[in-house]
Amino acid sequence: MAARVKRNDTVEVITGKDRGRRGSVRQVLRKRDRVIVTGINMVKKHRRSQNPTTPSDIIDLEAPLHLSNVMLVCPSCDAATRVGFRELDSGGKTRFCKRCGNAID
Repeated sequence: MAARVKRNDTVEVITGKDRGRRGSVRQVLRKRDRVIVTGINMVKKHRRSQNPTTPSDIIDLEAPLHLSNVMLVCPSCDAATRVGFRELDSGGKTRFCKRCGNAID
């Protein structure tokens, strides 16, 4: 199946505590149907000391979001939109915005 959201795409969160916020996709976890978005869904992780010289601390990191909780932001109409696919004459596929009809790739 073709990827509706790819790395470095801008997405908008549509549900949850970060609803309405936008960010860039840092990583796509295809097997788990999840994405990691920069600055979104921040969680605190308590890290144990690895040796006597390094202290334990609390770090902030981005937790994965399910793909159903984000929508791609169209670069031309600047709105969260659904993604469609079109066949090219050369035989490949391209993504397009369902709102304005412009190609995303």
